[in-house]
Formats: sequence, C-alpha cells, structure tokens
Amino acid sequence: MTRTTDATAGAGPLLDFGPQTLVVARLAEGVTDEHLAARTPCPDYAVRNLLGHVLGLTVAFRDAARKDLGATTDVPPDSALPDLGPGWRAELPKLLDELAAAWRDPAAWTGETRAGGVTMPASVTAAVLADELVVHGWDLARSTGQGYEPDPAALGAAQEFLAMAAADPTRGGGIFGPVVAVPEGSAPLDRTVGLSGRDPGWTRG
Repeated sequence: MTRTTDATAGAGPLLDFGPQTLVVARLAEGVTDEHLAARTPCPDYAVRNLLGHVLGLTVAFRDAARKDLGATTDVPPDSALPDLGPGWRAELPKLLDELAAAWRDPAAWTGETRAGGVTMPASVTAAVLADELVVHGWDLARSTGQGYEPDPAALGAAQEFLAMAAADPTRGGGIFGPVVAVPEGSAPLDRTVGLSGRDPGWTRG
C-alpha cells in the first residue's frame, strides 16, 4: 500500500477508498434483475449472493473504521450464504459512501480494529478492504458483462496485500484459493486477480 502519511501515528489516512467505492456503486447500478441469478467467479455465489456479500462487508468495514465493534464486525464472512433484501439498490450506494467517509477519518487508521471476526492492526484491515473492493468489483463486472477499471491506488494496495498473503506459507498459496499464474508482463489487474486465486480469463459463458 502506498504510504503517503504515517497513519499509525495518527497523521492521516493512507488511502482514499472513495474512488473505488464509486466504481463498485456504478457496477451495482448496472446490474439488472436478470443478472441476479447468474454465476460468478466465486463458486458458491450467484450475483445476488455476491452483492449480498458486498453489502455485508461494506457495513463491517465501515464499522471497523469507526471502531464500532459488535455484531456487524464479529461475524465471519462464510458463516451463511449472503443474499439481498428488496431495498438493496438504494441501500448499497449509501453504505459505500459511508464506508469511504469512515476511512477518511485519521482515527480509523490507528490502533487495532476488527472485521469478519478477526482483530488486526487498522492498516491491515484497510488493506483487506482494498482487496475486497477491487477483487469483488472484478467479480461483479465479469459476471454481468460490464467493463471494469478499478481505482489505481486501491488496485495497488490490493495487489501488495495479496502478494504478501500468497508468499506466506501458512496461507496455502492464496487467500481465496491457490494462486493462478499469469504470463509475465500481465496487467496489474490480471496479476491481482491471479493472486486472489481467480483465473483472469474467466467469463460468464
């Protein structure tokens, strides 16, 4: 993650998530009702489950930034199959805005916090968030046939985090599955997707 300030000393945030949350919100806006049952690169998720997961992580990481720890930050992401409620189209962009705003507070980057039931340094939690937003943005774009250009700063943070995770022998190669090798010289997004355990060539078929 590109470090422009020393967040651990409370000097300010390392990354503005606003550009990437805007990308995700625009992708969600492009989802039709017909897309909701379509398959995704996540084997157990249809598009509706992927969007339900994005909704849940948006709330969890917003509350993690606020240090508002409790039910929203303590539940592991794989505890139940996520789904959507009837008001998700209005709810998701609002929550994404709140997420970005919460991480603009320098206090969000200090000390420890928790998301998905895991307590971590706040800066590591933010790196996990960058990965979630970038990779699930790619999932959503591929599943619904939309173009995808992630925020470069968020993409860089996600790639750095996933490369470190993939190099950790206790991780088994990749957080979401074995790392998928990509050709040398591949675009940063393809390298990031491969590090996440996804095939950059995946299509909805």
